[in-house]
Amino acid sequence: MVEVALLAVAVLVILLTFGVPLPFCFGGALMVMVFIGDMSMKGNMMWGAGQLMNPVLLAIPLFVLAGTIMSRSGIAASLLGFVNVFVGHIRGGLGIVASFSCAIIGAISGSGLTGVAAIGPLLIPEMEKRGYPRAYATALIANSSILGLLIPPSVTMIVYGWVTDTSILACFLATLGPGLLVTFNFALINMYKARKFPLILDDKPSMSELIKQTSSKTFNAVPALLMPVIILGGIYGGVMTPTEAAAVAVIYAVPVGFLIYKGLSWKTLLISGKESATAVGSIMFMILFSLILSQMFVVEDIPQQLVEAIFGITENKVLLLIFINILLFLVGMVVNDLTAIILIAPLLLPLMTAIGISPIQFAAIMGVNTAMGGVTPPYASILYLGARIGNVKFSEVVGPAMSLILLGYLPVVILTSFWSELSLFLPTVFGY
Repeated sequence: MVEVALLAVAVLVILLTFGVPLPFCFGGALMVMVFIGDMSMKGNMMWGAGQLMNPVLLAIPLFVLAGTIMSRSGIAASLLGFVNVFVGHIRGGLGIVASFSCAIIGAISGSGLTGVAAIGPLLIPEMEKRGYPRAYATALIANSSILGLLIPPSVTMIVYGWVTDTSILACFLATLGPGLLVTFNFALINMYKARKFPLILDDKPSMSELIKQTSSKTFNAVPALLMPVIILGGIYGGVMTPTEAAAVAVIYAVPVGFLIYKGLSWKTLLISGKESATAVGSIMFMILFSLILSQMFVVEDIPQQLVEAIFGITENKVLLLIFINILLFLVGMVVNDLTAIILIAPLLLPLMTAIGISPIQFAAIMGVNTAMGGVTPPYASILYLGARIGNVKFSEVVGPAMSLILLGYLPVVILTSFWSELSLFLPTVFGY
């Protein structure tokens, strides 16, 4: 049966490589398991449909809707104005604004695509006007948007916690440290690169002007800043579950967008709903089919056979972690983050447990690797979206994007894998 499973995975990868829509890719792999592996589709389909009824998954469409509303409501623009007051006159400051704004937007929406969709149209033209190369500005914003997959609440961690039966709050905390470190690295790299750009800077304000601007922008940004405070405070304070926090995010974003920032209208709200429904429909079909395929592998004891096969090669923990990171990176290059987690996490978790890696640290390892795949070709969905929003050729944006990945992101991947405290310190503080 291992041979049939490998054939199913090969079919999945080949279809993905040719750009076939994700549900059909998994459908092809399932056909191999059913017709060649003689697996029952009826029982597995009923099981998969039952899994989709889990209330935890309701957080996904709600966070997607909240992020879409944010990008149209003026909340993102208000956050940009607030951060720019403090660093707009510093060389490289606008790039720092871009990186931190994407992190904040990601923290609210739980999605990587939301950051580039909300921040890109506002900041890419402004950064070009201030002297940044357009391709670099696009790459910085696209790469910073993957922070939405690491800084909680993250949709990928909701799914990981669900498929591995791990505390979702612990998973949120595990990726927070790596996410903040990547944000800091991007800011440092941007400061270094900005020295070579012919930038146009704001005049350094006097103390009275700074106080006046800070007061004005802070007052305007208070409703936007309250959003992450309410959501994250509610989750970490134990007041709300992630699903309830996602619902609160939508309930809060709608009146703020209508009444305070006035970026929402009934027309744009309807458009936001349609965009969210389209995205969620695709996500849910992909989750259903990947769940069924993963369950078929589990029924045939593929995870345990995989563990035994890998231990037959080496039992060295360092070598195994290097191998697993390379595997996760390659998987992230051809599938999206949710697909990788649903398909790979149940297979590799027994192996990680056997070599002494806790499910919580594995959440961080999977999180940083699959997020990196979002900006690494050939999949690189976030990078493709960034290139389209930035109106630059994909070939132009790949170079600066890869330099950010190699210098700012890859070291965090290595630290997350080999320095457990980076991902386990906060969960330990909160009793996990």
